[in-house]
Amino acid sequence: MLRPRLLAAVFAALALAACSGGPPNAPVSRAVANSPYIIGPGDELSVFVYQSPQLSLPDVAVRPDGRISLPLIPDIVAAGKTPTQLASEIEGRLQKYVRDPNVSVIMRGFIGPPNRQVRVIGEATDPAAIPYREGMTLLDVMIATKGLTRYAAGNRAVIVRNIGGKEETIHVHLSDLIKDGDVDQDVAMAPGDTLIIPESYF
Repeated sequence: MLRPRLLAAVFAALALAACSGGPPNAPVSRAVANSPYIIGPGDELSVFVYQSPQLSLPDVAVRPDGRISLPLIPDIVAAGKTPTQLASEIEGRLQKYVRDPNVSVIMRGFIGPPNRQVRVIGEATDPAAIPYREGMTLLDVMIATKGLTRYAAGNRAVIVRNIGGKEETIHVHLSDLIKDGDVDQDVAMAPGDTLIIPESYF
């Protein structure tokens, strides 16, 4: 039985939507987890052109086709690039209008491409696709999706993960993690994971 103080800490984390780490006891590729952020449709950017405020935009949405529109550049592909790569391409496009342009691209809202998301389906309170971030764990995902519904069979949940081109299934015990505060059940997530939470039989 979990000590009351530790159990209270777990519930407080869920209630406050805080982020908590845990032991990375599920296989995650370090190279993938540490790779630069890739822009995806739905992301929000700020584009700043040094000493050219008329060319800068503080809030730019990446359209569903993966493109953005800027002053003097009505159409440029942003999806699939890092912020640094996009900034470099914008600089190249602006050279015909601005001498030695210096561009910065800053991420404001993160969604990312599908292979950089963690999807949660089934009996989560708020199923969603969540942008992956380095160090994300199962508890972080449950905080983001507001925990389990009353009908969830949390201890029958699985993570579906692509490892070397092959789908692997990782069994997780969400009820033990969330309701009992068993932090040994808090596993590391990987970009592209899908967490499936089934409904209880009764």
